[in-house]
Formats: sequence, structure tokens, C-alpha cells
Amino acid sequence: MPNVHAVILAGGSGTRFWPASRRERPKQLLPLAGRPGEPLIAATVRRLDPVIPTERVWVATGAHLADATAAALPGVPRAQILVEPVARNTAPPIGWAAATIARRDPDALVAVLPADHFIGDEPAFRGLVQRALRAAEDGWLTTIGIVPTRPETGYGYIEVGDAVAEGVHAVARFVEKPDRARAQAFLAGGRHLWNAGMFFFRARVMRAAIAQHLPALAAGLDRLDAAAAAGDEARALAEVFPTLPSISIDHGVMEKAERIAVVPGSFGWNDIGSWEVTWELAPRDADGNAAPEGTVAVDARNNLVVDLTSGGGATGKRFALVGVSDLVVVETDDAVLVIPRERAQDVRAVVAALEARGERGRL
Repeated sequence: MPNVHAVILAGGSGTRFWPASRRERPKQLLPLAGRPGEPLIAATVRRLDPVIPTERVWVATGAHLADATAAALPGVPRAQILVEPVARNTAPPIGWAAATIARRDPDALVAVLPADHFIGDEPAFRGLVQRALRAAEDGWLTTIGIVPTRPETGYGYIEVGDAVAEGVHAVARFVEKPDRARAQAFLAGGRHLWNAGMFFFRARVMRAAIAQHLPALAAGLDRLDAAAAAGDEARALAEVFPTLPSISIDHGVMEKAERIAVVPGSFGWNDIGSWEVTWELAPRDADGNAAPEGTVAVDARNNLVVDLTSGGGATGKRFALVGVSDLVVVETDDAVLVIPRERAQDVRAVVAALEARGERGRL
């Protein structure tokens, strides 16, 4: 499918994985799961390559992340790293990217993917991407929904409607994050999928949907198209982008548009939301410890140790764990985090405390 392009959404505030992640190094730039040393964003691009080659990958990111993103993705043309002047949620960057691609290929198909997810079964994932793209080719605004494995309250859900093609269903509705009882009912009912934030569409179909449901965004995109035709897009972008509505593509378009389809899938997906998830996905020893090679563990179980110092293991430093269980220990050049695994989400409280103390250099 030579007219298929990928748009990778690569923003982020760098709070969930402090001290490894920072404002200028959010989680997609870190090797938190999968191949050793491979940043999540690099894995996102690599696993797409058999379907969408790197030269047709675009990345939407913030100005403060542009250089680091380019360094992590040397195969992506620098002109295809779209730098947002300010963060405006997901609808404006998706609309801008689709408009930019359509200038090159008016009939383009676009796959929009988050930069920071883990995929365990990459061949299965690529098969579902191709299925979603075929639905998009037929004019559907399409998403991939994850078959749930637990009553998760932290994700939005998609209710599955009637089949419209092999392995493709109409979307009955999108559902906000449920409480525990409702999530359990969704799991038992078998008609709800996790919303993983992946979208597939013809660029012109999305543009028409934006015009119908987000007219202010559509007007801004028209101004950017006109400026691009006149060779003045950079100036117009700085002027127009901050005025665009800050709204997600889910709320702004997908929940309102007609002909919305979903492809159900199960392919080892994880959104890498905390250090707890990193431990779950990491190789572990017989006692459940995920730690650098050579770590001494005495009566220690189910711990995660991460060494992100400049020298790493090459310095000969030795970690030792004695009589502790279910901890996360993360060391960087300027900080050490020790936190119970079950409280891994609370690392944001550290970020808030540092900000309150004015220690912005550690954020």
C-alpha cells in the first residue's frame, strides 16, 4: 500500500517514570520494555517497517523534544518531524499531520499510533494494522481495540457493534473510564474493548470529519494549507497553532462521526504506565528480581532495579538487595528512587514535591 503513512504521537510530560523520565526525556525516549537499549519510540517505528517504511513515518512532538526525537529516529527524515509550538492535545496535531501528508498525497491513508506502547506479538499487530488500513481504505474512520484481560478502570472502552467486514465491526459507542463494577461487567460481557488510541483513516475523510465536528480546527488547518502554498507555513504555524482548540481526537471526532469501525485485537499490548509494568515485562530471575547482571540478591524477591547512570554496568558498581521484596530502585546520575512496586504510580508525587521546592532542574 504505497500511499500509507504513519503519524507517531510523541508528546509527554515525563512524570510517570521519574527519575529516568524528565520533561525533556519522556518515556518514549527510554528503553523501558522490549529490546535492550531500544527506546519505545524507536520500537514503534521499527515494528511498522514491514507495513509502513520509515521514509513514510511522521512524528508529532513538542519543540523541546524535537532534537532528542530526531536522534532516536535517525531513519525518519527531519522534515517529517512535525514540531508543535504548544501542546494542544491530540486532535490538532493529528489534523495538522493529515493535512501535511495530504499535500503530498491527496489520497493518502494514515495510521496514527502512540510512541510509547509495548507490543509483545509484533507479527499479529502488523496483521491487524493491515486489516484496519483496509477498512480505512473503504472510508471508515477505524481504530484497533484491545481485547481486555482484566477489569481495568484506567482505560476508556469501545463497545463493539455489528460486523462490517471480516474482523471489523462498527463502533456502537465509546465509553469513558468505568468504575470497578462496570469494568467487571464489560469484561464478562465480551462486547467491550480497551481504547488504545490507534487510528486509521483516509486523510481526506478525517479532514471532512474535522470540518463537520471541529470547525475551528478546520479553519486553522485551512490557514496552514494556504500558508504552506505560499511558502510561509513556519510563521503561520507559530501564529495559528496556539489558537486551535485543545481537544482529543476521541472527544472531538471519533465519538461524534459516522462510519466508525474497530478491529478487535490481542497482541501483547501494554501502554507502559508505570515502573510496575516495567517489572512485569522485564526478564526476571527465579526469585522474581529484575536487576542488572551481577546484582547480589539475598532473601530478596520481586524487585526491580534499574541503573541509568552514565556508565551503567561498565563502572563495576554492584547492586545488593538483602531481605527486601516488591521494591523499585532506579538510579540516574542525579537521583535515586526507592518505592514499593504497588505504589509505583505515586512517583508523580515526587515530581510535584520537587516542583513545589523549585527544583526544576530535576524535572
